[in-house]
Amino acid sequence: MTAVVFLVLLVLGAPIGIILCIAALAFISSSGNDILLSSFGLQMFEALNNFGLLAIPLFILIGELMNGAGITQRLIRLAAAFVGSLKGGLAYVNLVANMMVASILGSATAQIAMMTQVMVPEMEKDGYPRDFSTAVTAFGGLLGPIIPPSIVFVVYAVLAQVAVRDMLVAGILPGLMLSGLFMGTIALLGYRYNYPRGPSLSWRERFAALWGALPMLLIPAIIIGTILGGFGSPTEAAALGALCAALLGLFFTKTLKFSDFGPILLRTGISSSLVLFLVAAAGVFSWVLIFGEVPQTVAVWIQSVATTPVTFMLLVLVILLMVGTVIDGIPGLIMVVPILLPIATDVYGINPIHFGVVVSINLILGLLSPPVGIGLYVAAGVAKISPIAVFRASLPFFAVTLVALVILALFPQISLAFL
Repeated sequence: MTAVVFLVLLVLGAPIGIILCIAALAFISSSGNDILLSSFGLQMFEALNNFGLLAIPLFILIGELMNGAGITQRLIRLAAAFVGSLKGGLAYVNLVANMMVASILGSATAQIAMMTQVMVPEMEKDGYPRDFSTAVTAFGGLLGPIIPPSIVFVVYAVLAQVAVRDMLVAGILPGLMLSGLFMGTIALLGYRYNYPRGPSLSWRERFAALWGALPMLLIPAIIIGTILGGFGSPTEAAALGALCAALLGLFFTKTLKFSDFGPILLRTGISSSLVLFLVAAAGVFSWVLIFGEVPQTVAVWIQSVATTPVTFMLLVLVILLMVGTVIDGIPGLIMVVPILLPIATDVYGINPIHFGVVVSINLILGLLSPPVGIGLYVAAGVAKISPIAVFRASLPFFAVTLVALVILALFPQISLAFL
């Protein structure tokens, strides 16, 4: 009954948080354990009773303040000054700017929408096909939830009960590796289709662009430096980053006014409540899964198919790739982690941080995969182009992301290098 209710609501397009709560209630009703209803609200509250979750609204606030402070444009000019003169220069600018924005924003969908609006018209004006321009921007946005800060990694850390700091740090090398693979793809496509070069700037002009963007680079430096240096928790680092973004917008770029803070805080509150409600729903759904011994049942089946940690990880990649095509990142994470994590750690001895990096990136890829892929539709909608055309143009980037996932699954040292 629980599975039927879940699938029907999913097909009808109900919000995933509501689906999880109703499915949990359906299980309680079908099992006859009505006494569990008295703990339903308590389980939702307990899921949110975690200091690490405070980082989520603060990271969202940083993104809102960054938009209001005009930080993105300065980072794009900095990227153009150093990589714009390469063949396919604006594609490199797009990717490098996405990397820098990712180290501040931490949200793929917001990043894709913002960067598509800025970069696609510029690339098209310079002679790049619109579908390729949109594909580069969309997959550049994929770096948002990987390079710290990352809301997806924070949610995983809470679900898996591991340190938020460790999850964020574990995303550094995978994010850089994926960026390198994307750059290699752009280089090959640039020579294949003879994409144009941008103007070559003098070192004086490059230094001027660096000087103009230097204060903006303080934000990721403060966030990552505070976490890596052990000077504060990710939540405290996010608070410092938000303060820094606000001060830059008010007194450096002067594009942010005190009257803007009301709407910014309102948008932050709405976005945060959506994510946190998902986490609360995940808490009660996980509680029901454990009570119904679902992880144990799945473990028996997986052990009959996967005999080693390597085959288990490869099986997980296939399963999550299918899950990611119909369910987006955080909801997918909330659904699969309570089931697969105990199997990964208890049966196969896989490090939960390493498992979290692979699972998170795998599900994030679903943001850009048909038929649901919200990131794909956001990019296509902003660029006014067919989502199928964007997906076709993005296939080379999709392929190298799959290669990166296999490498990360087979070599845990990449994720665990800084721990």
